Amino acid sequence: MSSGETERKIQQLQLIEQNVQNLLVQKQTFQAQMIEIDSALEQLKGKSHAYRIIGNIMVNSDAKSLSDDLDQKKKLVEIRIKNFEKQEEQLKEKAKKLQSDVLKEMKEK
Repeated sequence: MSSGETERKIQQLQLIEQNVQNLLVQKQTFQAQMIEIDSALEQLKGKSHAYRIIGNIMVNSDAKSLSDDLDQKKKLVEIRIKNFEKQEEQLKEKAKKLQSDVLKEMKEK
């Protein structure tokens, strides 16, 4: 492996690290949404009516309907979080291999 190839792999490692950081930020955003959804669902327990925010207004709504909507949103958020985790794992594996290659090359020099 040439030093140019090693340099390219180091740049790839840096790019992968940036991608992992971006994924973590996005995942944290969805985890915060999950906390909000769980809190809202907890508040809806045992209630027959609640208020739904639509745009800039609050509308009286059936709590069951609102709860169903929140459950659906929660499922979608869970899927997104799992996808971020899968992407994160794949990037970390790729980075681990690149790092191993770079270290091996540096030891050979």
